[in-house]
Amino acid sequence: MGDFNVALVIVAAGGGGPVLLVSVYLLVNYQHPDDANQAYFPKLVVVLGITVAVLSILMLPADVANRQACRRAIYSGACSLTLPMKTLWLAVYIADAVLVFLVIPFAMFYYEGDQDKSVGKRLTSALLWVTVSAVVCGLILGILYGLVGKVDFTVRHLSSAVEAFPNSFTSFSSGQPCIGASARQCSAYTAPANSQTTWTMRATFPEYVVALATIVGSVLFTIFGGVGIACLPLGLIFSFVRRPKAVITRSQYIKEATELGKKAKELKKAAEALHQEERSGKKGRKWRKNVKALGKELVLLEDDMKALEEMYPQGEQAEATWALTVLGYIGKLLFGAVGLIISIAWVAHIVIYLLIDPPLSSFLNEIFIKLDGVWGLLGTAAFAFFCFYLLIAVIAGEMMLGLKLVFITIHPMKWGGTLMNSFLFNVGLILLCSISVIQFCATAFAYYAQATAAQEIFGHTLQSLRGIKYLYKYNVFQYGFVALAILTLFYYAIFGWRKRKPTGRFQLSN
Repeated sequence: MGDFNVALVIVAAGGGGPVLLVSVYLLVNYQHPDDANQAYFPKLVVVLGITVAVLSILMLPADVANRQACRRAIYSGACSLTLPMKTLWLAVYIADAVLVFLVIPFAMFYYEGDQDKSVGKRLTSALLWVTVSAVVCGLILGILYGLVGKVDFTVRHLSSAVEAFPNSFTSFSSGQPCIGASARQCSAYTAPANSQTTWTMRATFPEYVVALATIVGSVLFTIFGGVGIACLPLGLIFSFVRRPKAVITRSQYIKEATELGKKAKELKKAAEALHQEERSGKKGRKWRKNVKALGKELVLLEDDMKALEEMYPQGEQAEATWALTVLGYIGKLLFGAVGLIISIAWVAHIVIYLLIDPPLSSFLNEIFIKLDGVWGLLGTAAFAFFCFYLLIAVIAGEMMLGLKLVFITIHPMKWGGTLMNSFLFNVGLILLCSISVIQFCATAFAYYAQATAAQEIFGHTLQSLRGIKYLYKYNVFQYGFVALAILTLFYYAIFGWRKRKPTGRFQLSN
């Protein structure tokens, strides 16, 4: 068993390397050409943020494996080589909060600073904004922690009479489980109602910071995750439904390209007019509405250009390109079908295990336990997959709602066309939601992940914090998650097969 513990430590230590490589790969392939060979500090923050987000998701399965490493140990020193998971949890999530509320805003302020200013002035300006934000956040956190930073545990006071130790245990049965000739029920069952009381203790400040960050992330997670759990598989399936069926002729290509060229000229003229309005100081509500509408039109134009290139592949290997396009859409259909099964399993598990009291079944918890019985870490691997899928669903929901939300505009992520400010914004959202994904998974799989450090932080302390516990007591986030998933399903059933068309809704001032 000790050898298994050593292996767990080695695997955990070496797991950061592949995650870091994946983060660099995403940065290189998603970054805009204008940011090539520059903006190194924002790029470093992006890589660090993606790495922390992915590692935080993988830490819950590692926590489960860490608990199992010495579960059957026969000597007390077997657990000395396991991972200090509670310390690691707090370290990762404090780093998460620092990145979201300090480092990423600083990088965004610096990147979006006036390019005509010197590097020193841009750094000073960004540092000033972040310092003001940090002071305000620190004051709010300190005041809240001082006033309501306490944990209220419900406990019951039990007492019983002293009895002589029995010489034989043969008298014990389901009808008489306790010591005493007339003891038909133990003190836990016969305790009066007034024996129940509340035990209050102050939470540690790091745990309180994680809790508040989780609340903020839970709101975003409920919105993005509820939409994404449905739109992730259905988007892939309907992408196959709307796929180009055949290669068009050259004359059709020229006609469509000409129409797109006219549309591009109109959008360019509209952008110049909006830029002129900005210079003249006419940045009112109508101007902002037109800017947002213009952004939507540009996205639709780029989608049309991509679709046209797919329908008329060019170059010496046009046939091979078309074959790869067809295979790509078949792959989307397959992944969408598999994803739909996983999404249905997720929603069914939430309803069966979390929303119905008492739960009808532990469902996925039992499946993971049985898989562990087949092979040591098979259940843990399946558990990790479900947790990671939920994070991918959150990202998919974020991308879908990116240009549709009224109160906030989310920067769209594009392959080979994402500026660093958009990258930083999306990484911040992913980091913020990753905390809630872990908390959600720790709650949804409480039976499988019992006795872990994550359960201690997210399953007990967080859900007992004063003023916050009622959100978890009444399953507010779970109900919102399922409701948005069902609404998104109806949306795709009605509108999913349709292709989005330009609206032309910007009204330029004279």
